[in-house]
Amino acid sequence: MAATVKAPAPTGPNPGTPAVSQKQTRAIVVTTGMLAFISFWRASAVVLCDLASTAYYIGGIVEGAVGKSAPYFILAVMLFSYAVRAVYVESCSMFTRGGVYRVVKEAMGSTLAKLSVSALMFDYILTGPTSGVSAGQYLVGLMNELLKVAHLGFALPPDFTAALFAIGCTVYFWWQNILGIEESSGKAMRIMQVTTVMAVMMIGWCGLTLYLRGFHLPPFRLDFPDSSLGWLVHTPAARTFGAFGILIAFGHSILAMSGEESLAQINREIEAPKLKNLLRVGFIIFIYSLLLTSLISFFAVMIIPDSVRMPLYGDDLIGGLAMYVVGPLWLRIALRAFVVFVGFLILAGAVNTAIVGSVGVLTRVAEDGVLLDWFRHPHRKYGTNYRIVNLVAGLQIATIILSKGDMYVLGEAYAFGVIWSFVFKTMSVLVLRYKHKYQRLWRVPLNLTFFRPGGQDFPLGLALTFLVLFMTAVVNLFTKEVATIAGIAFTVGLFVVFEISQKINGQVEHAYGEEPEKFNLEMVDEEHLDAAHLNLEAPVKRIIAIRDPNNLAHLHRYLSEPDNAELIAVTVRTEKGLASSEGAQVFTDAEQKLFSRVVKVCEDHGRAVTPLVAVSNDQVYAIARAAYVLGAEEVVMGVSARFKSDIQLENFAMHWGSLADTNHHIKVRVLSDTQDIRAEL
Repeated sequence: MAATVKAPAPTGPNPGTPAVSQKQTRAIVVTTGMLAFISFWRASAVVLCDLASTAYYIGGIVEGAVGKSAPYFILAVMLFSYAVRAVYVESCSMFTRGGVYRVVKEAMGSTLAKLSVSALMFDYILTGPTSGVSAGQYLVGLMNELLKVAHLGFALPPDFTAALFAIGCTVYFWWQNILGIEESSGKAMRIMQVTTVMAVMMIGWCGLTLYLRGFHLPPFRLDFPDSSLGWLVHTPAARTFGAFGILIAFGHSILAMSGEESLAQINREIEAPKLKNLLRVGFIIFIYSLLLTSLISFFAVMIIPDSVRMPLYGDDLIGGLAMYVVGPLWLRIALRAFVVFVGFLILAGAVNTAIVGSVGVLTRVAEDGVLLDWFRHPHRKYGTNYRIVNLVAGLQIATIILSKGDMYVLGEAYAFGVIWSFVFKTMSVLVLRYKHKYQRLWRVPLNLTFFRPGGQDFPLGLALTFLVLFMTAVVNLFTKEVATIAGIAFTVGLFVVFEISQKINGQVEHAYGEEPEKFNLEMVDEEHLDAAHLNLEAPVKRIIAIRDPNNLAHLHRYLSEPDNAELIAVTVRTEKGLASSEGAQVFTDAEQKLFSRVVKVCEDHGRAVTPLVAVSNDQVYAIARAAYVLGAEEVVMGVSARFKSDIQLENFAMHWGSLADTNHHIKVRVLSDTQDIRAEL
């Protein structure tokens, strides 16, 4: 129901009268609640910095495992990635903070959640070394090419030098994370802009090369070396071109879509309309990674001669492409230098993303009581979770040393964490379809409405996605000996650490999303409370009055409306005379719970909010005064349990009349699920 009420003309004393001076108010600015959101372009760039980096090394890894037909299987994985991305979109539409741990815990309990996050951590731990070594391989390849052109007669050992570079890169980003300097969406955007220039140049140049020289598509056949069959090396069916052999080859290519978990991590920062922009992000990264990753692998097989492709450029395919396109040698070397520069940016960025992601996941489980509180102890000087950062960086450096810079070993091991985190995620979303039967904002397509067991649509698309992932994961267990042994050992070991830690913590466990947010606070006197102090720069500002964390219907409804105004959420702590507040708690538990809920609701809608606690001896006056000094255009209130809506408006009008001059007009709304009553004062 919507209605408009003409409020009575404001009356009352002017701001300088004694009546006003008897009213007192102070404010507490909740600074960490000032959410900032990014566009879908910036969100896409953050995800692509992780996902698109695989284009630099996936071609050589897969060809080493399945032969010259590798590009077809990489293409198949990139097409299938859209189905996996759809699973992440559905989970993000249910849980704004929708990573693997959150979704698995909601669907299947804390035990499987700890197991899934252990596998995910293996993925994250391998991301840094794989990206760092790959960047080192490209750098070493360029340096050796320059040494060859200069006829100096020696070359750097590729694996050893790449490993040293990766260790140095890890140490650098370890220190940056100790300092607390995190990768920003702006930096990611610039990296992807440069990467796009490189991608367009390479695709265009390779296309011209094929046009001038002619080409043949790679042969569509399987050619497994013994090392890529693992424990199935003596199984005849594994070498035949049938369903089983294709599934093995598909499993060796699954690494091409690593980085999907980044979509769940960045979801909370996507601006409104959140779901629409999330779908845009999914489509952008699908098209980008499909074109870049797939085309690079096809071009490499068709342009680089077989005699040198894998022996010389297996870990440096894009660099090899730069050397075998048409053009004079100096121009090809310049192109290769540009490729190495871009590769350094995106792969080094992936090293940092791996550390940031690992720390974020471990911090989350530590907050849930699953990891010892000792790990959360902040750095004395920088305030960062330095013990978790030390643990992650130490594991990554140990991985680089154990692998000796071998990209094939790193890639095969990396795929273990990737595929099993996908399996747990997809299985959990499938379970939630039957466990929580409410209507989703968005669902993975292919839902059979004519087949309704128990009145529920059958999620065919989701079930098929899970089936493909699960079969691939099982096959990978038998074909990747090193990955299976290392992955299971790491996953079980970390799971045991989680179990022991939780027992030591006394089974402390918080329901996700219920644990209060951590806030920084700033006390502000009334004379210093203004828009500039709160960094409110938008020309239009709206205040929404809040009080009950379980009654935020007016906030939900307001946020569902398209609006670019800056939002200030104000609650009032009523104190008689204010003298008693001097020794009172700065931020009460009730206020922390209230604003934790407000922050969560605003995250769900992708809208920024500035939380504010007004301490006053008059609740309505404090809201009116905040609107006046901050220059708000509108005040939104929920329906009162004690007064009718017209009485609420009249009460606010009386207080506004005691404050505002004739040049300051304000709109007031009393909003609920069924009411929208408005006045203009």
